[in-house]
Amino acid sequence: MSLISMFANPERMARLTDIAQSSFFPLVKAALTFSLSLALISFVIGLVLAIFTAIARLSKNNILRGIARFYVSIIRGTPLLVQLFIIFFGLPSIGITIDPFPSAIIGFSLNVGAYGSEIVRAAILSISKGQWEAAFSIGFSYRQALRWIILPQAARVSVPPLANSFISLVKDTSLAATILVPEMFRKAQEIAAATFEPLLVYSEAALVYWVICMVLSFFQDRLERYFDRYVA
Repeated sequence: MSLISMFANPERMARLTDIAQSSFFPLVKAALTFSLSLALISFVIGLVLAIFTAIARLSKNNILRGIARFYVSIIRGTPLLVQLFIIFFGLPSIGITIDPFPSAIIGFSLNVGAYGSEIVRAAILSISKGQWEAAFSIGFSYRQALRWIILPQAARVSVPPLANSFISLVKDTSLAATILVPEMFRKAQEIAAATFEPLLVYSEAALVYWVICMVLSFFQDRLERYFDRYVA
């Protein structure tokens, strides 16, 4: 059925309207309950992992540096979808079975940790050596200088790219549908299969993703302005 004939058919339009109205709130509920919570939990865990990985990459210890480099390389060098499949479908073959939601958290957290570590590492390296020297001159140890002087400044520098990473992560949670996590895209698949209206339902899901990302972008802009107040 062509687009023109679809709009010219009142019964068809009424059916599409009913489907759109009945599917909207289930999609929003799935987004708030699973998609956003999955993104937020994974991002927090991944950010902690990113900080430790970045510090390990900058360490003088060859073993720590090698482990961190290998971790970043293998995560950045393989697709996220493959990583999720290995965790959820692959590990049971060696006796390790993990439920869908925890599997998604593990996969997304590892992914955020690897990519985020490069952002954090670049932010740390952007701080001038004079800051380190000043910290050492007043008796700070390496850990104290890193904790109280370097990381706070690096945090401000890393806010824009990390915020972008979080927004991308919200969209990437749609991949969790492939390992049976009942997030928004999975719910859209179920509704589309039941109504036989994939264009309408998937377009509605895309609209919800877009609105969420617009809201997150707004808060990102406010956060960046807040930190810009402290730029010399």
